[in-house]
Amino acid sequence: MPVTGQRVVRRTLGRRLTLLRAASGKSRREVAEERLGISEPTLHRIETGKVPVTVANVRALCWLYGADESVTGALAELALGTSQEEWWDASPAIPDWFKLYVGLEASASQICSYDGEVVPGELQTEQYARAVFAAEQSTTSETADRQVKLRIQRQKTLFSRSPELRLVTVLGEGALTRPVGGEAVLKAQIEHLRQLARRDDIEIKVLPWSVGAHAAMAGAFRILDFDDPDDPDVVYLESHVGALYLEEPAEVNEYRRIFELIRKDAIPVEEYR
Repeated sequence: MPVTGQRVVRRTLGRRLTLLRAASGKSRREVAEERLGISEPTLHRIETGKVPVTVANVRALCWLYGADESVTGALAELALGTSQEEWWDASPAIPDWFKLYVGLEASASQICSYDGEVVPGELQTEQYARAVFAAEQSTTSETADRQVKLRIQRQKTLFSRSPELRLVTVLGEGALTRPVGGEAVLKAQIEHLRQLARRDDIEIKVLPWSVGAHAAMAGAFRILDFDDPDDPDVVYLESHVGALYLEEPAEVNEYRRIFELIRKDAIPVEEYR
């Protein structure tokens, strides 16, 4: 399954158009005054990857920025991918703010994550996921069933990717001792983690209680790495009502430092008892 995602394409196209505009020395206001039919707010949304982009608008912007035909053609091809729907886009069960993450996840080359409370969604068994959604008590059983099915679908999409996604996960021991769904469900979940850790593309480690204070006590986070040098790596922080994306190199590097500290102190899940 190829790596795709309209939000990732929008993000990549927006960033490249921003670089071309900066190289031409033009501000957004100056572009809006060129009578291309692109207002300053619309250009902002295009450059930040918030909206689909037409081929005509891409060609008009490339002409204004003095881009050659090879660059213009490549960016026009990208524009075609900014309006193609993926499976997650059509689902009302997935919040809009999380759809962006799924789109980024679809093109990341590596994801490093830490969670001290819960096994992350991409590693959950169906029974564990069902217990997690039930605990929120904010959805009907029908909606919860749909969310569980979507979570399993996301897992299948993620683990059948080509090229493979590298997953490196550190779990706090609390995530493996809290009996989510009951002792039997938790036991099956831990065995599922051990099975996944046998894959070459997945590393799962546990940060034991015996470590005491550790660098990631501020909470869960994810670091998404991308092979494309024009697509910056991202730190993803999630809450109940939205998410924060950090792209500044200093911010990403600080989270990398924290992750390596806890990774060093963690033990492979295969050795966890």
